[in-house]
Amino acid sequence: MKIWCWLCFGEEEEHNNNNYKREVVMEKEGTLVINDVDEGKHEELGFCNFGGDDGENVQMQLGSLEEGSSNLDVGLNLGSSSLAAGSEMEGLDRGGHCKRPKVNSLAMEGDIPFVRVPAQESNPFGLSEEEYERMLNRAAQYLQPVSDGEETDHLVDSTSCEVNEDDQVSAEMNDCDNRMDLTDDLLHMVFSFLDHINLCKAAKVCKQWHTASAHEDFWWFLNFENRNISPQQFESMCSRYPNATQVNIKGAPAIHTLAMQSLSSLRNLAMLTLGKGQLGEPFFQALTDCTMLNSLTVIDAVLGNGHQEIPIYHDRLRHLQIVKCRMVRISVRCPELETLSLKRSSMAHAVLNCPLLRDLDIASCHKLLDAAVRSAATSCPLLESLDMSNCSCVSDETLREISLICENLHILNASYCPNISLESVRLPMLTVLKLHSCEGITSASIAAISYSYVLEVLELDNCSLLTSVFLDLSHLRNIRLVHCRKLVDVSLRSMVLSSIRISNCPLLQRINITSSSLQQLILQKQESLTTLELHCECLQEVDLTDCESLTNSIFEVFSDRSGCGCPLLKSLILDNCERLTTVVFSSGSVRSLSFAGCRAITSLELTCPNLEQVTLDGCDHLENATFCPVGLSSLNLGICPKLNVLNIDAPSMVQLELKGCGVLSQSLINCPLLKSLDASFCSQLKDDFLSTTTASCPLIESLILMSCPSIGSDGLMSLRYLPNLTLLDLSYTFLLDLQPVFDSCLKLKVLKLQACKYLTDSSLEPLYKDDALPALLELDLSYGTLCHSAIQELIACCTHLTHLNLNGCVNMHDMNWSLTTDHDFNLDVDTGSQPHLLLQNLNCVGCPNTKKVIIPRLARFSHLSSLNLSLSANLKDVDLACSNLCFLNLSNCCSLESLKLECPRLTTLFLQSCNIGEEVVESAISHCNMLETLDVRFCPKISPLSMGRLRTACPSLKRIFNSLVPV
Repeated sequence: MKIWCWLCFGEEEEHNNNNYKREVVMEKEGTLVINDVDEGKHEELGFCNFGGDDGENVQMQLGSLEEGSSNLDVGLNLGSSSLAAGSEMEGLDRGGHCKRPKVNSLAMEGDIPFVRVPAQESNPFGLSEEEYERMLNRAAQYLQPVSDGEETDHLVDSTSCEVNEDDQVSAEMNDCDNRMDLTDDLLHMVFSFLDHINLCKAAKVCKQWHTASAHEDFWWFLNFENRNISPQQFESMCSRYPNATQVNIKGAPAIHTLAMQSLSSLRNLAMLTLGKGQLGEPFFQALTDCTMLNSLTVIDAVLGNGHQEIPIYHDRLRHLQIVKCRMVRISVRCPELETLSLKRSSMAHAVLNCPLLRDLDIASCHKLLDAAVRSAATSCPLLESLDMSNCSCVSDETLREISLICENLHILNASYCPNISLESVRLPMLTVLKLHSCEGITSASIAAISYSYVLEVLELDNCSLLTSVFLDLSHLRNIRLVHCRKLVDVSLRSMVLSSIRISNCPLLQRINITSSSLQQLILQKQESLTTLELHCECLQEVDLTDCESLTNSIFEVFSDRSGCGCPLLKSLILDNCERLTTVVFSSGSVRSLSFAGCRAITSLELTCPNLEQVTLDGCDHLENATFCPVGLSSLNLGICPKLNVLNIDAPSMVQLELKGCGVLSQSLINCPLLKSLDASFCSQLKDDFLSTTTASCPLIESLILMSCPSIGSDGLMSLRYLPNLTLLDLSYTFLLDLQPVFDSCLKLKVLKLQACKYLTDSSLEPLYKDDALPALLELDLSYGTLCHSAIQELIACCTHLTHLNLNGCVNMHDMNWSLTTDHDFNLDVDTGSQPHLLLQNLNCVGCPNTKKVIIPRLARFSHLSSLNLSLSANLKDVDLACSNLCFLNLSNCCSLESLKLECPRLTTLFLQSCNIGEEVVESAISHCNMLETLDVRFCPKISPLSMGRLRTACPSLKRIFNSLVPV
């Protein structure tokens, strides 16, 4: 046996051998000899050879070595070949022994003619269908099929290597190979899991693996689909593997010749696939001699010469597909045939003599007349499945005869048959009926369909004349009614009905469904639907989105109070049902409700103890809402500007948002587990609301009353009922006194008092004089009217604060923490007797009267990490010596002239739109050894050309933002 493979060297070897090809010969003595021969000698096809036991060579030509070659030629030449004697090669150069050659089989080059085995057939690799399909998909990347009318260039830069069956591998190669002690039986079992691509790779390893991979057990399927294979090559492969059982030559040239060779050479051929060419009458006559054939597939081919009848006679054929073929007539006489497909074939007549035929597909056979369809179908009395879709000539008379003769017909597809109405047709054994786009189907047709007592699947899409559907079928499981433009009424009764699809039926008004198996019902965009009756004890999900005609009575269908026919309902979606005005709904099973976009709802009353989610987005006309009881854990009413009365009884609720309920004046909230309440912008809420809410919800931790101007000191007194309160937001209120807060909220950590313009300087004295709110960490006094001295004392004495916001404080002046002065922010205390401030974040954005900020090294701000002084238009002097400061923002401080920084941990500095000089910035950042980000955009005194100087001054800089040139 002789094996020809391509031998490719790496880039180093190719560089040294540009004008030569190397022929590597492994002889019986185990010597690897390299012949230097002229390149012109090898201007022919390379080979990968699986030799037979008789010494014959089967050579697979991988491609032309010529530069201009563009033909993928898979050649398989059977015949004797020999190599020069070993003695003639002994004098040649043996320098190639020092490097192990890279052997590329035809599988590695992607030209292997075996592509894939149909997943529906049993595979020889012992894998499941899913695993086998996945394995072949991974191998597909190596396969390059030739498209119709195109040729592929294969330029191979290699030499050829021949190995004789009786030869031994050279000692040099044995030293390089991985040695594995595997018996032939074990190796055969392992290779049974490989596809053809990996088998060819395994053949390169050693002689034993090559022999094992060439076993005929692995090559029973010869797949040459879309391969440019010649008749000689195909004949060689058939001779090499005469026991092959499957052949695919679809898309190969000369399919008639190749088909004849496969019939004559492969005695065990069971499955044959061919197409994209012309098949003559001799092929069909030769079919009778291929006794083992049981499956024949012909796709997109011309049968015969266009004038004669095509006979297909075979005693053992079981599966026949003649798809998208052109012929005049066809005659099929196969006594064991079970499935026949003539789909999309253009013939005027078909004669069938197939007494065992069970599956017939004549879809889209437009030239078949009504009589031809009737003759073909009625000649198969055992027919179980019939597809005659797109056969426009079929009539009711044909269907009547079929129903009389084919008593076992279970599946019928008569879609796109405009001449049928089924009014006089009875198909009692039918289980699947598809009638898409049948213009003759009317309500009378539905009456005829009701005689199909075992019907399970019914599809009536695009039946434009259908007005009503009334069906009581005990076996009906699936029904489709899509784009039935005149459909008005639907009534379905089936205990096993599990799937219903009704959509785009613009005139549909009434639906009545009775089922014990239906779990999901989707009826979206039924604009005219007004009446819905459901008796579905297992129904769990209902979607009625955009059913604009539904009224308040729809809730009686699902409510427990009216004897609900859906006791297990869990989800109800009524989005954009614009005629809903009053919702009164009671259900013990519902967990999710959605009324998004129902703008007309003014009153909502829900009694759903297991309700977990409710959506009210867009219900902007809601005036009265009652949730008693509900199982909600959170509720967001969105923006309900007209909501006046709110009652909530939710034992599990922990979060409630009433933000934007501007006219809410009466509210009763009973949520014992509530932890967060946001009543922002509820301008009508008064002290009694706060008193009742705190009494019924003692676990509240976060309370937001921003922009609630009606809340006063009396309401704040009720905060004593909230021992766990940690966050309180009283921003934009008219409060005069905070003493109730100081007395009641001992665990308060966050206090927000933005824009509380009526708070006087003495309002905060308990904070820094009486040590009120000892747990307070964050304080927001932005846009307040506190004087400079009050702010000064607050900062000096509230040492436990970590976050302080003083944004927009017009009364705040220079901030000077220098111990050498006796004015401004001078703490003038002995640092040894005072604890360090815990302040970490200080925000003084937009303070117009601040001109100077000085924090010396001896100040007590050792924890300050973030300082924001942006938008301070009059700020001129900044001198900071903060050991832990990381972030400094001086953006839009247009008057800034002096900047001194001794902040070794500063990483980010913003100087955007500051009128500061280059030298000042350079000097300031020179002491910031960890600075990474510098923003000097829109700084008119800093030139883009000075970025290099800034990087030199501060080597740690990684990003500099400049408005003109990005760096």
